[in-house]
Amino acid sequence: MMKRLRQYFVSGLIIFLPLALTINLLMITFNIADGFLGKYLQPYFSREFGFYIRGISILVCISLIVIIGFFATNFLGKTLYPVFEGMLLRLPFFKQVYPAFKEIALFLFLPKDKITFQQVVLVEYPRKGIYSVGFLTNPVPEKVAKKTNKTLSYVLIPTTPSPLTGFLILVPTEDLIFPDIGMEEAVKIIISGGVIKSLEDKQSI
Repeated sequence: MMKRLRQYFVSGLIIFLPLALTINLLMITFNIADGFLGKYLQPYFSREFGFYIRGISILVCISLIVIIGFFATNFLGKTLYPVFEGMLLRLPFFKQVYPAFKEIALFLFLPKDKITFQQVVLVEYPRKGIYSVGFLTNPVPEKVAKKTNKTLSYVLIPTTPSPLTGFLILVPTEDLIFPDIGMEEAVKIIISGGVIKSLEDKQSI
């Protein structure tokens, strides 16, 4: 009986925990956005319209994001944004924090077909006999690889729990091993530190 109850609890926890964390994250985001913009919008709406509804600031925030995206994707935005970003990267705090957040945003929201990771690979790293999961990015230019007399490939060895940070290594293409797993499954393995089993091996809850 206790074993069955434990199984039910674990199964329920697997479903409940990510759902609760996701909802909690949405609520935190809502409160931050409403608190940041609301203190400016509430007096204006109360003065001009006689009322203020929580959530109006979220609509304003979404509208601002769309406007920023519109200008960033046209010719003027593509010209000015790199200059603005270069200025940010010169500031002491921004140059450490901004690139990491940008990588996370690109990984989460960029269409999968635009992500430069080409394939999941296994490489013998950091030494012979030990294998690491890596992401194949691009072939190494000949002018870089010519001193080795080998065809090399760029491979990112990600670190747990972030699949976006790690070590860039140059691996002989002939030494790459191509496992039968997709990008999504590899990311789950890396984030969980190997706790999550392969999709084929997971038992139904």
